[in-house]
Order: sequence, then structure tokens, then C-alpha cells
Amino acid sequence: MRNNKKRVIFFAETVTLAHLTRCLIIAKALHETGKYIVALAADKRFDDIIDHSFLIRFPLNTISCAEFTFQLQKGLPVYNTKTLIRYVKDDLTVIEQFRPDFIFGDFRLSLGISSRLKKIPYANITNAYWSPYAKMEYPIPEIFLINIFGVPFAQKIFNATKNLIFYIHSLSFNNACKKFGVKPLTNDMRDIYTYGDFTIYADIESLLPMKTLPENHFFIGPISWSANLPTPEWWPTLPNDKPIVFVTLGSSGDNSLLPMIIKTLSQMPVTVICATLKKTTIDKDYPNVFLAEFLPAEMVVKKSDIVICNGGSPMIYQSLVENKAIIGIPSNLDQYLMMSLIKEANRGYLIRAGQANPLLIREAVNKAIENTPSSHYEKPALALNKIMALIDLN
Repeated sequence: MRNNKKRVIFFAETVTLAHLTRCLIIAKALHETGKYIVALAADKRFDDIIDHSFLIRFPLNTISCAEFTFQLQKGLPVYNTKTLIRYVKDDLTVIEQFRPDFIFGDFRLSLGISSRLKKIPYANITNAYWSPYAKMEYPIPEIFLINIFGVPFAQKIFNATKNLIFYIHSLSFNNACKKFGVKPLTNDMRDIYTYGDFTIYADIESLLPMKTLPENHFFIGPISWSANLPTPEWWPTLPNDKPIVFVTLGSSGDNSLLPMIIKTLSQMPVTVICATLKKTTIDKDYPNVFLAEFLPAEMVVKKSDIVICNGGSPMIYQSLVENKAIIGIPSNLDQYLMMSLIKEANRGYLIRAGQANPLLIREAVNKAIENTPSSHYEKPALALNKIMALIDLN
């Protein structure tokens, strides 16, 4: 006999850790209410640092983090039609096994097809800067045009061809729609990235200028996650007589920059905490640098004065609510969109990954030391009641 609790499943596209952890936070909150049976479908690649023991677990193969980063660096669509067709088939297999009443997804674009095929309500967890309702300028990311033309002229080309680029990035999804006999969406990548029966933005609403939103689009607040890890042996010995700089370029930043950043900071009057995430090896010891592969980010951000990151929303929001100085070194468009908002709000310093050098790092750190952040963002509570209402009313 089927349990009368509603069955809810989360599909996380684990090309970055953030897409997985946002699902986990919401899934755990729903699980703890005792009202739902909750499952997670995701690749196993981050299972060594996450706790999913409270969930029913379905393995789900996704493209590699390296392939995801490569496509972004080339300015190419992340997924081709063949991959999305495979994704839809994988989604359907999991859906048929779990028989959910409601689906959540984070950057699992194929759910825009599979949820319609199964006629199951679907909520898309995303960021508002991807929304067609966002009042955004689009800075050019680190793609080949910059190497050919330089940033100023490449930005003009990007501005002039933005609609064409968004169209090209929509083709694979719409071709997959036709394969399964469902109605294609618009020729705008932003509609595809944010499509769902419900679209929920994991952001601080006051930070993003938006047009009037449809009733099925709403903000739930930023979703912060920190690995449940012990602190390293060196943690109690951290000096407190100098500014502390936390450096992490995450799972999707340009980690080839990490040795240069660490060497630069080693020559400054600061203490450096660095999480490498196994992406880069720092093969030289510096007296003022403390390294670990993974760290409990929330604890480290609280202790730090300055955060140097890839500009992605998870670390940015953790830093904002703790009122820390931010230096973002973005490389992909998602990171540039987030950091452009932070720069516009005068809450951080943006260094293009393709232009990052010791001089710019030193200048930004010195400015961050001299200038205390002037605006503080209170962390809104996760809008769990709104999320539960979606499930209960559908």
C-alpha cells in the first residue's frame, strides 16, 4: 500500500557542487518536517563530502565537471541534443522507480521535458540573474573572443550577438523536445535555464533588479551549505594579529590561478587559509599560508576578513551575510553575472580570471583591508512554507 505522505524527489546536476548542495538543503528541511518521503537523484562524484543518509538515493550519471568547464571556456552550449535525450531517458527511469508527486531540479535541464511527459509538477531551483525577467547587463566571460579582440571590443561583439548566442544555446533542448513530442520552449537560453511549473530563485531579492514576476516565479533566499568536516590540525594555531584571507576557487573556478594567488598573498602581511578542493597542488610551503583540500566553509568565512573566490553565488552569499570583503575572480558567465551585481552594489572587487596577476591581487587585497564593507545583507530564512505550499497544493 502506498504511504499517504507525498513523495518528493530532487534531481541535482552535479557539474558543480552548488547544484547538489542547494538540493540537499531543501531536501533535508522537507525531510525534517516528517510530512514527506524525500529522494535524491544525483551523480556520486561528491558523495565523499556530503551527507545523504537521510534520503532515498538514486544514482544519476551526468557529464564530468571537466567537460562542463571546457564547454563554458569555449563559449559552447553545455549539452548537445544526444546528451539531453539520454538525460530525459535517465530521468524517466528514476521517476518510474520512485513515482514522485513533485519534482525539484537544479540545473537539470532535461526535467523541462521529462516532467511534462510524466505530467508531474516541477520546480526549478535557479538564480534570478538567469531569468528573462532580470534587468541585467551581460559581461563577456572568458571565451576565445577576448584573446582575439581584447575585452572592450569583445564585449561590444558579445552585446551585439547576445540574442544569437542565446538562440544557439537553446537549440539542443528544443531539438530534444521534438524528439519526445513535447512543445519546444522559446529560442532564448534564459527561458530554458529557468523553465518549470514553478521557478524558485535562491537569491537575496533586494540584490537583483527584476521586472514584475509571474505568480509561479518567486524568491526563497540564498541557500548556504558547509561541509560537515573537522577542522585541520593547524586551525588552533592560526594567528590573529593580521587580516585573514580565505582563498577558494571552488569546483568551477580557474584553479590554475591558485598557485599565483597563494604566492602573491604569501608576500603580504596577511594570514592565508586556502581550500584547494583537490583541484590544484600547492607544492611550496609558505609560513603564513594554511592549506587543506576541504574546509567547513561557514566556519572559515566567519573567521576571515577577506574572501577570494570564483564569484559564484554560494560563496558570495556566505560572505555577504557575514559582512566580509569579497574579491571575485570569475571565469564563466554564471560567475560574472553574480559578481557584476556585487560590483554594482559596491560590495566587492571583480578581477577577470583572464587578467588576474599579482599586481591586481595585491591592489584588491589592500583596498579590501582599508575599506570595511559598508552594506550588510541579513540572511533571510529559507522560505520553507512557500516550498511546502507548492508540494501540498499540487
